[in-house]
Amino acid sequence: MGVVAKHSSMVFYSDGRDHYSHRVRLVLAEKGVAVEIMDVDPAHLPEDLVDLNPYNTLPTLVDRELVLYESQVIMEYLDERFPHPPLLPVYPVARANSRLFMHRIQKDWCGAVDTIMAGRSKDTVIDRMRKELRESLIAIAPIFNEKPFFMNDEFTLVDCCVAPILWRLPELDINLPPKQGKPIADYTDRIFGRDGFQSSLSEAELDMRD
Repeated sequence: MGVVAKHSSMVFYSDGRDHYSHRVRLVLAEKGVAVEIMDVDPAHLPEDLVDLNPYNTLPTLVDRELVLYESQVIMEYLDERFPHPPLLPVYPVARANSRLFMHRIQKDWCGAVDTIMAGRSKDTVIDRMRKELRESLIAIAPIFNEKPFFMNDEFTLVDCCVAPILWRLPELDINLPPKQGKPIADYTDRIFGRDGFQSSLSEAELDMRD
């Protein structure tokens, strides 16, 4: 897991298997933020986290007196707090479009990922979610050919939401057809090879692609 500053004033409580925690770790890594990353079992939360976060959820970021506990709020805070490199476009229209992409990822993909990863639903529900997510990715695959990053010439917070999901495709038991999935495969080659992405990975995430 990247370089951790043991005496940093910033602490990040992270679930090493969770894509919401992963997206924040990716922002931290891309910006080179000095942070203490606490790998937490969501079934056994530490008492200090329970005291800090009224919802008892992960991820949670503590920056001195500030406590944040929703991944997109954390990501945008980090982008403003550490402006270089910027991970949202400067211009309002492009910035709004990026936020809309993140919203659509949340609505269209994240629920399916959460259901499959949790594995607590009926097999028929999980199979349906897996099929819907696979079909959605195949349908959107051509978009990945349009720009070097997701609908952008630069790496953005949208990539920080997309990449952790794509990293988990083997864990989700989703295989994309080689021809139709090639734009996504090319995209993941670019993203997964980034130093920031590699240093964002937890031990559990590394095991997902062994």
